Amino acid sequence: MKLWGGRFTKETDRLVNDFNASISFDRRFYRQDIRGSIAHVTMLAKQGILTEEEKEQIISGLESILADLDSGALAIDESCEDIHSFVEATLIERVGDAGKKLHTGRSRNDQVALDMKLYTRDEIGELSALLRKLLETILSIMKENTETYMPGFTHMQKAQPVTLAHHMGAYYEMFSRDRSRLADIARRMNTCPLGAGALAGTTYPLDRDDTARLLGFDGPALNSMDAVSDRDYLIELLGALSIVMMHLSRFSEEVIIWNSNEYQFVELDDAYSTGSSIMPQKKNPDIAELVRGKTGRVYGALMSLLTTMKGLPLAYNKDMQEDKELTFDAIDTAKGCITLFTGMLAAMKFQKERMRESAAKGFTNATDAADYLVNHGVPFRDAHAIVGQLVLFCIQRDMALEDMTLEEFQAISPVFQEDIYQAIDLKTCVEKRLTIGGPGKAAMEQVIARYERSLAEESGN
Repeated sequence: MKLWGGRFTKETDRLVNDFNASISFDRRFYRQDIRGSIAHVTMLAKQGILTEEEKEQIISGLESILADLDSGALAIDESCEDIHSFVEATLIERVGDAGKKLHTGRSRNDQVALDMKLYTRDEIGELSALLRKLLETILSIMKENTETYMPGFTHMQKAQPVTLAHHMGAYYEMFSRDRSRLADIARRMNTCPLGAGALAGTTYPLDRDDTARLLGFDGPALNSMDAVSDRDYLIELLGALSIVMMHLSRFSEEVIIWNSNEYQFVELDDAYSTGSSIMPQKKNPDIAELVRGKTGRVYGALMSLLTTMKGLPLAYNKDMQEDKELTFDAIDTAKGCITLFTGMLAAMKFQKERMRESAAKGFTNATDAADYLVNHGVPFRDAHAIVGQLVLFCIQRDMALEDMTLEEFQAISPVFQEDIYQAIDLKTCVEKRLTIGGPGKAAMEQVIARYERSLAEESGN
């Protein structure tokens, strides 16, 4: 069944029909389509546009279609142009002439805009819930590792000692911002397009505020042309998902590096690794690599939709149909990646002694050795040069600063005394950094408590 055709005298070419049809992908929001239709006819009856009997017939028919689609008793007819025409045709088959009144006072333009908004809003909720699980996993690791020392890096070079809790906290912040962006999008997009018609509203006395309320929107979209042609919220969503994927990709890159033979900071669980068809010793971080790779796929969706929208005049144009497959794929990709990455992270084992050894052998306490000299009256520039000599001495002998004897320290600078060993101990280096946001245990415990409160308050809402 087509929802148009009265002014046409010949059938659409089969290839044109297939090219034009969207049911192969918009079938996924049949629940949103039926939910929107139920709200629409409820409002129509309230306004006296439909009788109560017609309303009851239509809603009963729509609910039966929903139940049968959910159970699998009813299959979606792929010969229909889109999900809207399938639902309407099925409704008419089931309830007769009353079903022909379903589309009163609306267009497919505002109908599809509504369906996509409802679907996107639902998916944002699911994405946020998945990110919360990831945050909970990261927070669990943080709580257990406030004294797990490891090197912090800049330029991929060992820089200063931090803790695993501190390193994980950086990703907690990233994914917290991601959830905040999703919440912003959900708030900003929460206006109802239904009632905008094709582009210029309708002559029927619709109560758009009532429809918006029934569907959980803050109110109706205030411009009918924008209501049917707005895809900002999808571009924002794809942008937010691109940032989520960028954060996952950065984290994946670190997992891949940490899993390498050269680092050996982590051991991946067998359930999240694969082997080689030819090299029996291999245990490959395929999940992390795939997450890293799929990031480009989500970026591509964002660039595609931006390019699609950049030259479109008001109001609706068929080009906008391209939003769905791009958005669906990006959402599916992001959800899959978040879920798998969370599982991989939860099952990962951290090689704590190896991390500590790497921090010590990497001279991450060199800055603290310089600070020691400064605190004993040596100008910083001189202290910097002295510690550079210490590092060179250790490199030539494959040793760490703390492995040097006091005589070796004093041969380079007589300022060094026995207390240098406490000053450059990794624990001391980390614990001295007490300001909020730093790696010291006391500071980290304050941050962890804030994170726990935030998640608990959210659960209480």
